[in-house]
Amino acid sequence: MMSDTPYVPPKVWKWEAPSGGAFAHINRPVAGPTHDQALPVGRHPLQLYSLATPNGVKVTIMLEELLALGFEGAEYDAHLIRIGEGDQFGSGFVAVNPNSKIPALVDHGVQPPQRVFESGAILLYLAEKFGAFLPQDPAGRTECLSWLFWQMASAPILGGGFGHFYVYAPEKYEYPINRYAMEVKRQLDVLNRRLAECPYIAGEEYSIADMAIWPWYGGLVRNQVYEAAQFLSAHEYPHVQRWADAIARRPAVRRGRMVNRTSGPLEEQLHERHDASDFELKTQDKLEQG
Repeated sequence: MMSDTPYVPPKVWKWEAPSGGAFAHINRPVAGPTHDQALPVGRHPLQLYSLATPNGVKVTIMLEELLALGFEGAEYDAHLIRIGEGDQFGSGFVAVNPNSKIPALVDHGVQPPQRVFESGAILLYLAEKFGAFLPQDPAGRTECLSWLFWQMASAPILGGGFGHFYVYAPEKYEYPINRYAMEVKRQLDVLNRRLAECPYIAGEEYSIADMAIWPWYGGLVRNQVYEAAQFLSAHEYPHVQRWADAIARRPAVRRGRMVNRTSGPLEEQLHERHDASDFELKTQDKLEQG
C-alpha cells in the first residue's frame, strides 16, 4: 500500500510517533541506557555480546576461524542480546558500546579490560591480537583494510536502505526500492569484478575482509539475506556466487553462523556459546527435546 499524499517535511522535525515497521518500537532519537541491566561474564577472557545478524556473524566467524587455527586464547563466551526486546539499551551494554548496537566485545585478557565495539573494529582488534587473517606486508594490509572499510560504508545501503524498504517498511514505495536496488546491484558488480581477479576479496588469502563482506553480500546472493536473490538477479554475479559458496563450506563459518542465532532450523540455533561442545550438546533442537 502507498500513500497518495506526498510528505512535506516540517521546518523542525519532532519525534511524535513511532515510524512504523519492524523494530520501530526500539528506535528512538536519543542515546544512553533505558534501564539498569548488568552484563553476564563467563569464564573465558573474550566476552561477546551479540545476535546473529550479518554484523554479529562476522565476529563469531572470526572467533571460530581463530580457534580452528589453534589459537586457544580465542576461546570465548557469546551472550545473546535480544535487540527486539531492547537488551542493547541496558546500562551494562551501553557501557560496552555507547552506540547500543551489536556486536560488542570485552577482552578480559588485558588489564584493564578492553571494550571493542563496531564489527569492523572487532575484526581488526582480533586480527592484530592473534596475528591472523590480516596480511603483514604493507601493500596486502592496506588492500585488506580498504575492503574492510568498503564494507563498513556499503552495507548500510544494503541493510538500512534496501533491506528496510524491501522487507521491513510498513508500506512499499517504488522510489526507495528502485534507488537502493540499483545501488546494491552496483555494489555486487564491484565485488564480482574484484573476485574475477582473485579467489578472495583482498587477494590470494582468506582474510577479515571476507569475514566482513560475506555475511552481507554472500548471504544476499545465497538468498539468506532478505530473500532477495531473485529480485536482484543474483545469478548475474557468478564470481560472487563462487566465492560465497566456497566460504559457506568452511566448518568455522558454519559454526559461526549458528552462534547467537534465534531463527531458522532449531539444529542451527545456538543461542549462547560457552564451550566448543555446545555445538553438539546445546543447539535448540536438543534443548527443546529435554
